[in-house]
Amino acid sequence: MRRALRALALALGLTGAGCGFLDEEPPPEQLVCRSDAECASGQVCFVDGCGNPGGDIVVEVQPLPKAGLLAQDFPVDRLRAEQNLELFSPVRLRGEVSRGTATTADGGTQALPYRAPIHLLATGESRLIPGVARRYETTLAPDNGAWVLPVGSGDYTVTLTPLDTALPPLSRSASVDPATGGMVTFDLPTASRVVMLTGTLVLQGSRRVDADMEVQALDESLRPLSQRARVARDTGAFQLALGPEDAARDTVLLRATPVNAGDLLPWKTFVVEPSASHASPLELGDPGAAVRVEGRVLEMDGQTPLADARVSIQGRVAGGGTFQGVPVMTDAQGRFQLMSLPGLAESPLTLVIVPPPRSSSRLTLQPVTVAAEDTALPDVTCQARMVVAGSVKNPEGTGPASGVRIVAEPVGALTGWPQPPLGFESPLTTNSEGSFSLALDPGEYRLDFLPGENLPRVSRFVTVPASASSSDTLLLAAFTLSRGRSLSGRITLPPDPAVAPDGIAANASVRFFRVVTVAGRPESLLLAQTVSDSTGRYSTVLPTR
Repeated sequence: MRRALRALALALGLTGAGCGFLDEEPPPEQLVCRSDAECASGQVCFVDGCGNPGGDIVVEVQPLPKAGLLAQDFPVDRLRAEQNLELFSPVRLRGEVSRGTATTADGGTQALPYRAPIHLLATGESRLIPGVARRYETTLAPDNGAWVLPVGSGDYTVTLTPLDTALPPLSRSASVDPATGGMVTFDLPTASRVVMLTGTLVLQGSRRVDADMEVQALDESLRPLSQRARVARDTGAFQLALGPEDAARDTVLLRATPVNAGDLLPWKTFVVEPSASHASPLELGDPGAAVRVEGRVLEMDGQTPLADARVSIQGRVAGGGTFQGVPVMTDAQGRFQLMSLPGLAESPLTLVIVPPPRSSSRLTLQPVTVAAEDTALPDVTCQARMVVAGSVKNPEGTGPASGVRIVAEPVGALTGWPQPPLGFESPLTTNSEGSFSLALDPGEYRLDFLPGENLPRVSRFVTVPASASSSDTLLLAAFTLSRGRSLSGRITLPPDPAVAPDGIAANASVRFFRVVTVAGRPESLLLAQTVSDSTGRYSTVLPTR
């Protein structure tokens, strides 16, 4: 990962403050540690082992998002007490969109600019900071075929969707760096090159679907190949516009989805040949009539009602579709009532229970049998969240670190489980003995320990297994906090009369990350974050030995 960062920094051509080469990898014997005392002189114990506290650092600066001055990322070499950050001009993704060609006076051809409104969506992540997602979108009318989208630096998939539904969306890859921005071009197919995929969606046989449905063509990675199109409710007919390259595929996926979740119909994905004539209707399948399902959810003790839990039902239903019910909340007695489709005898549905954060009960997936009639389910007792416990010592390792706040941030989901709810800050801090305990749902987490203004944050990764029993405790090895060193500087950018006439980046968000490899995959650890003042100056604390 360090060599990759070095190569990427060179490829980006980054120079000036905050830009330079990264240190070589530490010796393998230094990759496991519990305290700075176990590391070589000048090194700090990070989650991935001993390392140079001034190496593998990437800084992200967001100067002024509301004015279109978005994230710029830089690798940092040789951190200094006074670390000025010189930004580039606002980062822009520029593009051109055309449709068709015209003959020029000299007998050649030129692309005709497309001027009708389009929707742009750029999704991706930072090029230098693994896991830091970026997403930007807008709707605009191109200026003689040209358009500009303010974005942060990163690698993107850019999808252009004309507001004219007779044209298909197009996707392109784009890399955007702080120095030069990025460029992408699109060529929309002319009417003669658009291929219409037509068909009919029915419930079963000659029965129409008595609800509003829409269909969309997708590739094997679920990337849209067409716009969403409504199915005619009276006839079941639909029509999708594909580009010539996508129409030449052997098969595409066609997903039919109810427009309104309250219509209690499943969604279903078909494999179709875009070049074939679809005289035979596609059958959603008769899932049966909706039924009322009621039940009660209990806390882990099997006695106390679990109030304010979000409950829903999902799974395969008759006809081969997948049902996703509308969530409801449990009342003060832990009771819920919702509408569902009947399940299959050979494949039960899943009751998904998401307890409120204050509860010690965990996210629960309960197989349930829903008959083709109103159903009263047996009481469901949730298991306890698994306790993750440990202790933290002061930087000298001579005593406990008390009053340290802890944030648990989900970073991944276990196979077959949804990702846990968004990160939450523990209402508790480490106690007078430096000990802590957190009750967490199954999933992968980053635990951030926030000791205060004069000491840097420390992070640890932990996986909470789904197979754990309520009596299990996941004990983390005790570790010491690192000493902190103050870092300050000024953030500047090229003067811009519209947003920064004096070249000062006031009120800019600044985040320092350390890029590491954990369990064989790249991760980023947030070391510090702060905001610059009205003069562009910032100050923060980073780890040191």
